[in-house]
Amino acid sequence: MKVLNKDELQTAEGVLLKHLPRSLMVYGLLYGINRNNPSTLEVVVDTWPDFKLILCRPDPERALELRNQVTYYSTDEQILWKMLREENAVDWSHYFLLGGCDFSHAPMFKELSSERCVNSKCYTLVHLLYLPDISHLLTPTVDSELESRISSLNLSHVDLVNETWKFGGNEQSYSNITNFISNFPSCCITDGQGKPLSWILVYDYCAMGILYTLPEHRGKGYAKVLISTMAKRLHAEGYPVYCFIEEENVVSYRLFKNLGFIEDPSYRAAWLDFNF
Repeated sequence: MKVLNKDELQTAEGVLLKHLPRSLMVYGLLYGINRNNPSTLEVVVDTWPDFKLILCRPDPERALELRNQVTYYSTDEQILWKMLREENAVDWSHYFLLGGCDFSHAPMFKELSSERCVNSKCYTLVHLLYLPDISHLLTPTVDSELESRISSLNLSHVDLVNETWKFGGNEQSYSNITNFISNFPSCCITDGQGKPLSWILVYDYCAMGILYTLPEHRGKGYAKVLISTMAKRLHAEGYPVYCFIEEENVVSYRLFKNLGFIEDPSYRAAWLDFNF
């Protein structure tokens, strides 16, 4: 097992680019790290430079800042098993959230956690939707009045986003949203006084998310405008254009699909909780 340095992270990003879309979450994390966005992650591989597993985990030297989220991309399930079981690629003694993992690996994780007497559960199951070609994006018509109200979020909006986010309302989510708004693209539609009515952010793994419209302003097509605007901006700035949609969120799934996003129907990603 090897911890990657700055130059090796640049090389790994290029390798992962060849494995899209399944490598998107790890690719997105490295994309942010390699452009000097704040990160508390350590990136390890099984071998270098020809790796079959790349795993992002909390950096033990920054313990006070840890979010305890782990993610990985693997082309070899046996290597993944070995790294997790024999080389302790993750710390099984503490809580961690395994994000965006290949759901076909869930039985293996269940077996590993059972071996260590660690409880586990599937936190959420998601679709991975992505836009490999920006020309496939279906752009809604935007009049000049609405266009004049499209802007970016700023730090004065953190409380509003945190209060309305499904996974928000706590100190950790407040910190995460502050990071997202400070270091990644965001987009919102405001009222006449500059208050956001609808918004979309980008996570630290560069996926679009936290899409929300205040209830009294729904049904106006704001979400379509935000997704389209953000997708074009991300593409122009070199970011990957993708998102994760929870399986029960049929409205958002149809929304992204109708705008031109696609998925691999044979693939599902999941967030798994351990030691909770």
